[in-house]
Amino acid sequence: MTNTLMRAERSLLLVIDFQARLMPEIKDAAACMENARRLVAAAALLSGPMLVTEQNPKGLGQTVPELGLAGRTTLTKQTFGSCATPAFLDAIGTHPDIIVAGCEAHVCVLQTVLGLLELARKVYVVRDAIGARRPENKETALARMAKHGADIVTTEMVVFEWLRTSERPDFKDILAVIK
Repeated sequence: MTNTLMRAERSLLLVIDFQARLMPEIKDAAACMENARRLVAAAALLSGPMLVTEQNPKGLGQTVPELGLAGRTTLTKQTFGSCATPAFLDAIGTHPDIIVAGCEAHVCVLQTVLGLLELARKVYVVRDAIGARRPENKETALARMAKHGADIVTTEMVVFEWLRTSERPDFKDILAVIK
């Protein structure tokens, strides 16, 4: 039986290409960034590992400050699929579960997710924390990723599965992040 619940101790939060010149073009970008910020904040409170990527930052700019990732190491890539960048494979280490937020859904997110699935990782795509310029591209990418084995989840699903119980001492702090 495969592991179906997301567990903080098994997860790596992957934040793909939320970049300054790209985000103004993304449909519903504010909501997408807010959900990604919530994931980042929850992971930070739970001391969860994170990896941030930037696609061609000379052309698309740096990661937007709204996510609260200042000071985090960022992996620069030219490939659309992160798995095609050798440094990425080193950076994800042995984490079996990868939680994915990012842009664009049908390009860098899709190619990265398919690459991770080929590497036999369990991938959870956070549908309310991924974006695309056009809704049909996002929906088609979600369907394709699901067809190939990615679990499609929401921000709150991730956070509450990471928490597991309301008896945690940090429950109220993390609850404040998602409200």
